[in-house]
Amino acid sequence: MMEKPVYDLEERTFQFAKAVRLFVKTLPRNISMIEDSKQLIRASGSVGANYREANEALSRKDFLMRIRISRKEAKESAYWLRLIRDTNKFERKDGVNDLIREAEELTRILSSIALKSTL
Repeated sequence: MMEKPVYDLEERTFQFAKAVRLFVKTLPRNISMIEDSKQLIRASGSVGANYREANEALSRKDFLMRIRISRKEAKESAYWLRLIRDTNKFERKDGVNDLIREAEELTRILSSIALKSTL
């Protein structure tokens, strides 16, 4: 589902949110899936939106806050993806596992940015 990693983080976070939306379209429609999907879509879109806000920050403090929010949303995306994966039967779990891996990689990248920004 995810192509090879993009090194422009704005583009990479966009591709992640896009891949999540395409994945959600393949899910069954029931009450819990609809609610979980809404949460996942919001969190995955917020990763990139807050990263872009960080790049336009007016102060170092604002930058750091936006990066931390972006990291939090990446972690939340991984949570919802795992919940969806573990409560549904998939013929192949490759796609959802790729998305989880990407959410975790984005979390690590954003953690590194936050750490280096506080030094």
